[in-house]
Amino acid sequence: MLPVYLYGHPVLREVAQDITPEYPGLKELIQSMWISMYESDGIGLAAPQIGKSIRLLVIDATPMADVFPECKDFKTVMINAHITDFSEDTLAEDEGCLSLPGIHEKVIRPKGITIEYLDENFTPQTKTFSGFAARVIQHEYDHLEGIVFTDRISPLRKKLIKNKLANIESGRVRPHYPVVIAPPKKKSNR
Repeated sequence: MLPVYLYGHPVLREVAQDITPEYPGLKELIQSMWISMYESDGIGLAAPQIGKSIRLLVIDATPMADVFPECKDFKTVMINAHITDFSEDTLAEDEGCLSLPGIHEKVIRPKGITIEYLDENFTPQTKTFSGFAARVIQHEYDHLEGIVFTDRISPLRKKLIKNKLANIESGRVRPHYPVVIAPPKKKSNR
């Protein structure tokens, strides 16, 4: 199981890079990401969350199918994903994140997306998703763009969770899965 990098770690703010089929240990990395996601009780995991700034994500939203039927049999690997279209209709739903343990906030996102990506065999795919499936993809996709879901909440909500964010950033959280905390910030000499 790979440790999850927590809020405040610089890798979560990098824009991830596309990869080729020659990426070293890719099949093993994907397998480790599945294990890490399941052991952490997540439904999605992006490579930046395990310290790798590459455009790779795994999603298994099938546990959500009872509430969100569009998630039935929704299990996928996406490599070099790029969202090409967003619907104009939006919806606010609660989101949480393995990199931000203990925080859940309503996030407004487009109801539907079209995404181009390569599957685990590097076969090109273009698919349209809606509802909660689209939300899960957008959440993980944001990690590839150096964005965390709290970037998408109102300034007031962000102010209200400021202490929780500071606790995560400084490692004062104890999730049930292994984590990597942000390195200490360098103090300025001024």
